[in-house]
Amino acid sequence: MSGILGTALTGLMAFQRAMQTGSNNVANVNTEGYSRQSTNLESASTTYSRGNYIGNGVDVTNVTRSYDQFISNNIRTAASSLGDADRFQTMTKQVDNLMANPETGMANAMKSFFKAANDVATDPTSTPARTTMVSEISSLAVQFNTVSSQLDNLRSQNNAQMQTNVDKINSYAQNIADLNTKIATVTRGGGSQFPNELLDQRDQLLAKLSENIDTSIFVRQDGGVDVFIGQGHALISGDSRMSLALSNSTTDVTQKRVIMKASPNDSEGLDVTNQFSSGSLAGSMKFRDQVLDPAQQQLGLVAAGVAKLANQIHEQGIDIKGNVGKAMFSFQPTEVMVYSDLGNTSGAVNVTIDTATVNNLQASDYRLDYNLGAYSLTRLSDNTKVSLPSGGLPTTVDGMTITETEIPAGTASFIIRPTYNTASNIRAAITSPDEIAAGQSDAAGDNTNILALAKLENDTTLTNSKTFGQTYEQLVAKVGTSTNAATVSLSAQKALYNTSVEARANFAGVNLDEEAANLIKFQNAYQASSQVVAISRALFDSLIAAVR
Repeated sequence: MSGILGTALTGLMAFQRAMQTGSNNVANVNTEGYSRQSTNLESASTTYSRGNYIGNGVDVTNVTRSYDQFISNNIRTAASSLGDADRFQTMTKQVDNLMANPETGMANAMKSFFKAANDVATDPTSTPARTTMVSEISSLAVQFNTVSSQLDNLRSQNNAQMQTNVDKINSYAQNIADLNTKIATVTRGGGSQFPNELLDQRDQLLAKLSENIDTSIFVRQDGGVDVFIGQGHALISGDSRMSLALSNSTTDVTQKRVIMKASPNDSEGLDVTNQFSSGSLAGSMKFRDQVLDPAQQQLGLVAAGVAKLANQIHEQGIDIKGNVGKAMFSFQPTEVMVYSDLGNTSGAVNVTIDTATVNNLQASDYRLDYNLGAYSLTRLSDNTKVSLPSGGLPTTVDGMTITETEIPAGTASFIIRPTYNTASNIRAAITSPDEIAAGQSDAAGDNTNILALAKLENDTTLTNSKTFGQTYEQLVAKVGTSTNAATVSLSAQKALYNTSVEARANFAGVNLDEEAANLIKFQNAYQASSQVVAISRALFDSLIAAVR
């Protein structure tokens, strides 16, 4: 009798646990990241009696969650790619809106400037025409300043977003490491018994971490995970973790590097800036390097070309008072920005834009290296060496003049940005209509000089046989192409991510119809086991009555 009763009791407990698991599934049907759980049943060990093996009921071996490593890896990969595409598209679109908009871009300002020059050429003695031209000179300089300032604002916004990404990464890493500790503590005693809720929480954190940076996962025997980022750097190892931080580059405080540290208080760390392929953090850096920096350099190239060539022509003329024409535009500061590497112990160079060869100017940064008494110059846009004369400095190359002002004591490195800040530094130098040098003599009606200046609108000597307008349009088109490509990529990544999430939902999500059917099945089994208990009790009572 005890065998029948014992067997029935195992069934009661097993089906009660199965109904409890089903009830938990139903309760968490809308819980984000929850994986459907199942009660695993196994036949209990049999007993050998009188030549037969007698069953002893059922055992609950484990409560497991529906989990597929392949699906989880796909979700993390898709989340990382989506984070990258979303950040890149969001920021690139802002540059596109700025540059392509007639009200906020440079196209209208340049057209108005050259139109004003043509109006003065039509009537060189007209005070209204000269006044309008003075106004347009100022408007053109201010518009260059404004567009450059907007790009600087986008840079600050991008840097702030990078800091947000780094803070999120560190927070998620800490929480994942803490969960590793809890999971390992639970599984050390039970071996195959895993805390499903903690595993779901960790999977959610891993997916959120992947949105910010690309990750790869290694599962440990104790149930913990090691997380590697970028090109294989260990961010989390069991319950220990590294941390990320933003640091200024060695040459420019606006250019941020990503540093990996053993702890937040470490003064030094490993530079891992260029070692990420996806995630929101990678998208921010990709936007900076592929869109923002080139846009600012190209804008500066147009500003330098317009200003220097306009000055060159205007200074050959005579103003209305018989004075030699002055510069139409000025730059404050007049020198090109040169950033000395923090590792330099000494040495300094001075760089200016050369008016005579301004048409050779490139929309690029340069690195000037000094070693063993010799300089080498690298154009960073295409990473090519630029030939320097055997005598070293001073030299004029790519539209800029480089002069050594202090000899380096040892090795030294400098970053030269000839066009990067030009648009923000340009100023109007003419404030009076009388200062416009329309002719090359003081004869009334002489318009030869201002006519030459007006023809600059169609001048094609700046870059690759393109006019100023075409050079700017090339910038607008390039940013527009990047924006369109980013939008297409974002749409594709959203579709891939949604497909991965849907695959997980189909595999690990809670199906209410299925759970209802299971609950009815387990309820019937529970009731049947209850009947076995009742029958065994009746048999036992009959046996007792028979022996009285």
